[in-house]
Amino acid sequence: MNERDSFLRRLRSGLRGLPRSTVDDIIADYEGHFDAGRTAGRSEADVATALGDPARVARELRAEAGLRRWEDERSLAAALGVIVGVIGLATLDLFVVLPVLVGVASSLLAFLLVGIVTALGGGLILPFALITNLPGFTGDRLQAGLLSLGVLSGGAALTAACILFTIGLVNLLVRYGRAHYRLIAAGTGAPVRD
Repeated sequence: MNERDSFLRRLRSGLRGLPRSTVDDIIADYEGHFDAGRTAGRSEADVATALGDPARVARELRAEAGLRRWEDERSLAAALGVIVGVIGLATLDLFVVLPVLVGVASSLLAFLLVGIVTALGGGLILPFALITNLPGFTGDRLQAGLLSLGVLSGGAALTAACILFTIGLVNLLVRYGRAHYRLIAAGTGAPVRD
């Protein structure tokens, strides 16, 4: 099975329970994305990756469909559809995204602290290594100086890598937040800005 068929099958499965005409319209729209990608010379795998996880897309579309139905009908069934759709997204955020984010942020903070402490330690030892022989060091001052300089630069490199990773993580979270904003804005009729 190719990427296109796999993506569309998983998307259709996630949209189960919505009216058939709505599901058919959504599937036709996503088939159009694959056709446009192929016309632009992109592979099906690239298009599928750009569109995101089909299960996640289906949950967002279900929530959006529930919001639209609520705007049109203002009935108990429509309200329940909105509630179920939003709870589906919140459940994903709470039980999948949040624990992963906490784990990544904790690890990132630990590595950042290790990098800072290592860099500071190497920087503090460097002058002493060049002036005097360090205890337990049988080598010359140059060797001790190079070792402390290596510790300093290793700590600085780890700190810089943590900062770059943090920037990437923040950019990813901003895109994730925008996806939620688009869903809410589409449901309330507010203008959606990118």
